Amino acid sequence: MKGIVGTLRVCSTPTMAIEGPLVPRNVTTVLSLDDVRLAGRTVLYRVDVNSPLDPSNGAFLDDSRLRSILDTLRDLSDSKVVIMGHQSRPGKIDFTDMAGHCDRLSRLIGQQIRFVGDICGDQAMTAIEEMQPGDKVFLDNVRMHPEEYGDKKVKAEDESSSEVVTRLSSVADAYVTDAFGAAHRNSPTLTGFTEEIPCIAGRLMNKEIRSLELAVNDPPRPYVAILGGAKCDDSLRVSLNLIGRGVVDSIVMVGVVGNLMLWANGHDIGKTNKEAIKAMMGDDFEHTWMMAERLVKEHSELLFLPRDVAVEIDEKRYQLELQELPTEHPIYDIGIETLQDMRSLLNSAKCILWNGPASYFEKPEFAFGTIEILNMCAEATGVTIVGGGHTSALVNQRGMAGEFSHNSTGGGSALGMLSGDPMPVIDSLSKSNDKFRPLLEALGLDEEE
Repeated sequence: MKGIVGTLRVCSTPTMAIEGPLVPRNVTTVLSLDDVRLAGRTVLYRVDVNSPLDPSNGAFLDDSRLRSILDTLRDLSDSKVVIMGHQSRPGKIDFTDMAGHCDRLSRLIGQQIRFVGDICGDQAMTAIEEMQPGDKVFLDNVRMHPEEYGDKKVKAEDESSSEVVTRLSSVADAYVTDAFGAAHRNSPTLTGFTEEIPCIAGRLMNKEIRSLELAVNDPPRPYVAILGGAKCDDSLRVSLNLIGRGVVDSIVMVGVVGNLMLWANGHDIGKTNKEAIKAMMGDDFEHTWMMAERLVKEHSELLFLPRDVAVEIDEKRYQLELQELPTEHPIYDIGIETLQDMRSLLNSAKCILWNGPASYFEKPEFAFGTIEILNMCAEATGVTIVGGGHTSALVNQRGMAGEFSHNSTGGGSALGMLSGDPMPVIDSLSKSNDKFRPLLEALGLDEEE
C-alpha cells in the first residue's frame, strides 16, 4: 500500500453547481480519488451498472449507468483496474453474465477491457496477477457467487472473512467504489473490504454523497422539494425527514402521492382513485395514511398540494377543479393552475429537489405535468437535484442531465439517503477512512515518494 495516499482532502471533487460555499457542513468523511495516488497499483473497482435490457436479445435499452463511471475509469488510466459489478439477480430474466457490459464499456471508453468469466477463482486470480499498468479486466456478475446474493449470502459480520474478500484483497492495493445504486445494501463486494484495504469513493460516489447530503443537511434556502410518483410511503418518509431536520421551506406533492395528500387533506378524490392507492400500497397503506395525516395536521404550512387535476375520460384528458371532486375517473396528472403556482415557487428557490413524476407520463395525454416540471427545474437558477429512479431516467431520455446540478444514479439508495436511512456502503467508506487515514499518515505513506 506504500504511496497510495496523498495529502488528504475529504470530498473535494467539484460537482457542477454544487461547490464552494454550498458544500454541506456535515459531509461524510471519506477518501476520494483526489487524496490518493493509484498509478501502477491494483485497484478493485466496484460499480453498479445494473441496466435495463431488451428481453428479446439482451441489448441495452439504457447505458447511462455505464457512462456514469467513465470519469473514474479515466482517473484510473494508469492503474490495474479490476471491475466488479452485477446485473439483476438470480431467477430474473435479465440476470446475465457481464460479457455484454464489458463490451459496451470497452466501446464507451475506447479501450479493450478483458472479460473474465470468474469472480474470485483461479481464473480471476491469474488474470489479475498478469495485469500491467493501464490494463482493465471485468469480472463476472458477482451475484453468481453464493456469498454475494441469495440463501447462502454471508452475514454482514462475516463479510471480511468471505472467500470473495479474502482472495481479492490479497492481490489488491485499494478498493474504489462507484456502486451508489446499491449503497443501501450489504454484501462482500459492497462492504466487505472496509477493514482489509483502503476503500475510496470514486468520482460518481463522491458526487452522490455530496449532492444528496446537501439536500438533507444544509441546502441553500429557500429549499423546495418536489415529491411524486407512486411510492407514497417513500415520499412521505423523505418529507418527514426533511421537516425534522428543519431544512425545507416547501414540499410539493404531485403524482399518486399528491392524490393521497389531497385525500388526507379532506378532498374526496372518488372511490376509483382511493381504491387504486390502496391497491398500490397493499399492507403499507395504514402506516402511510398515518404519515399523511400527520403531515396535514402538523405541517400543512409547508405543503403545496395540487390546485387542480386532470382525469382520463374515454382515453382523453379533462381538467377538473378541486371543487368538482369527487370523480370516478382516474386522476392521472396535475392541472395548469397547479403548474402556474408552482412556477413562481420554483423561480424563487435556491435549491430544488425533485423525485417522482407528477403524472402517468407514459400516456402522451398525461405527460404534460411532468414535462413542465422538468422544464421549470431545468430553467431554475438555484441548485437542482434529481433524486434518481424514474425521474432520473426521464432526464436522461430527454438529454437534459447537463441542465441539472446533480442527476442521481440511485433509486432506492437516493431515497434512502433522503429519508435518513442507514447507508451501509457509505458507512463502510467512512469506517475505512477512519482506519487507514491515520495509519497511512503515521507510516508516512501520504507523502510524495
